[in-house]
Amino acid sequence: MSLYRDVTNKPWDQVGLPDGIENKPVFAVSNERLALTVFMIIASVIFSLLLVSYYIRMGIGDWVPMSIPTQVWANTTLLILSSVCLQSAVVFSRKQSTISVVSRAGLSFGIGGLLAVAFVFGQYQVWGLLAETGQGVRSNPANSFFYLLTSVHVAHLLGGLWVWSKSAISLIQGSTSEHFRQTINLCAIYWHFLLVVWIGLFFVLANT
Repeated sequence: MSLYRDVTNKPWDQVGLPDGIENKPVFAVSNERLALTVFMIIASVIFSLLLVSYYIRMGIGDWVPMSIPTQVWANTTLLILSSVCLQSAVVFSRKQSTISVVSRAGLSFGIGGLLAVAFVFGQYQVWGLLAETGQGVRSNPANSFFYLLTSVHVAHLLGGLWVWSKSAISLIQGSTSEHFRQTINLCAIYWHFLLVVWIGLFFVLANT
């Protein structure tokens, strides 16, 4: 009888897990961390495809290398400092039992976001400077790709700033420290990712 029951058993018709199997998460990370990882993978593919298109287009005869404005160096410094501040916020959050706006973690988190805002405004100024000097989007394929690559990067950073602003408002309203620690960590990871992408883009644009 036991053999007949085992042979005719249909586990796919059962509700829930079979006996003896524990309900465990598929990934040993939070849903937010998993979603961020998937998003960064997709963003990496997008930037990789754009760079491949950049190198293919560069081989056509009408390509004229452009001169990178010196302000881009200053903007890069702002993004580096922003990433450093967010990483500092992560370190401070692990050492503090309570996180508030005036705590070291809260201040580092706020300053890091404001530096990223300054980076965005700096890039807007760079685009305006190029347009004023006759290096608009349609002036040259190299210029077109500069606008495209940097604007896509800024768009990703604006998405991160949207999350940062919501988190900052939650902290002001008294968000729980444990929830904010996770937010700080995720923001720092995303900022580091965007910094690596920006340095890669900057290296390619400055040397081609």
